[in-house]
Amino acid sequence: MAASETRPSSPVSTVSPLLQELTSLLTEQNNPATWDIDLSDTQRILELINAEDCKVAPAVAREIPSIAAAVDHIVAAFYRGGRLIYVGAGTSGRLGIIDAAECPPTFGSPPEMVQAIIAGGDAAIFRAQEGAEDRREDGAAAIAARQVTANDVVCGIAASARTPFVLGALEEAHRRGATTILITTNPRQKVQQMEIARYAHILICPEVGPEVIAGSTRMKSGTAQKLVLNMLTTAAMIRIGKTYHNIMVDLQPTNQKLLERSKHILMLLADVDYATAEHTLRETQGNTKLALFMLLANLPADQARRLLQKHQGRLREALLARHTER
Repeated sequence: MAASETRPSSPVSTVSPLLQELTSLLTEQNNPATWDIDLSDTQRILELINAEDCKVAPAVAREIPSIAAAVDHIVAAFYRGGRLIYVGAGTSGRLGIIDAAECPPTFGSPPEMVQAIIAGGDAAIFRAQEGAEDRREDGAAAIAARQVTANDVVCGIAASARTPFVLGALEEAHRRGATTILITTNPRQKVQQMEIARYAHILICPEVGPEVIAGSTRMKSGTAQKLVLNMLTTAAMIRIGKTYHNIMVDLQPTNQKLLERSKHILMLLADVDYATAEHTLRETQGNTKLALFMLLANLPADQARRLLQKHQGRLREALLARHTER
């Protein structure tokens, strides 16, 4: 076919209901802008990919009201002792695992606070488990195994909004009274007509358009999902007091690099020298936030710890209260 020819339409024939469903999804459509990408040189291929990637952040920005609603539910869940649990298959599942795994070292959160489930189990993290995403009952079973309750938030991640494993998980989580969220890159109007919408209290639908390579949702869809996951957990952690200004004060110094970073945080925010930062960290057994509060409030460790606990670890509130509650 010559480069100037247009993309042919599919032949008219009887097709399966699944194919009809798939071909109706925006994420499965052909992208006219990249139709001749196989005729391009390397630089042109990269320019086409980059041009499509530039559409992702604006698509996510249009979903900020829905993302904000999701964050508020996640914050409320954390305060009542609940969890955020991601559920996905393939790329979507791996992105959930990455976000969950990075919360403890970044924010000092307990590992159970943000969790992730991937279709096919741990083996699917490194190697595709074909067919795992098609088992709706496995998604429901995974939610039951985590003993999900109304205290929790379950967030399904599925570019297509039709992945059976995710559908089963959201249905079971909804039945158990959990707050349910769906992140998909298909248009909201389309998703609202799909079965999965019955089980999602909040829809987050960054519409990124067809992929550079048709159906390769590890590309723009994956990028959009990663941006949304970053926003969900980062904003929620900020809201529950895991940062002071824009600095991770609940950082856990579990290696030498992080230990030095903790000392730098104390030096920067409390305006102390290296030796003071090192001594205070040692006094708190590496608790960066407690060490910072001790220095800022000029309190001994026991008093500082009690006041921080009273204010659920929110440093700014504890600092405002220090004069009347010490």
